[in-house]
Amino acid sequence: MKVVDFVRMDRSAFSVRSLSDEPDEKAYWRSRTPLERLEALELMRQIIYGYDPATTRLQRVLEVVELE
Repeated sequence: MKVVDFVRMDRSAFSVRSLSDEPDEKAYWRSRTPLERLEALELMRQIIYGYDPATTRLQRVLEVVELE
């Protein structure tokens, strides 16, 4: 199962701001615990790059050697 399937978006927390307003993202992320920050980072990584358990293994390298 994907982590993305378990995450719900809070649609009540929506605001429209001007581009010239100071962003408050730094204050928000500094108020989160390190574990919450890592979980958010992993969620963003899975959203961007996808997640397939079959491809999470180490890749095998095939090397062709010529016999003398």
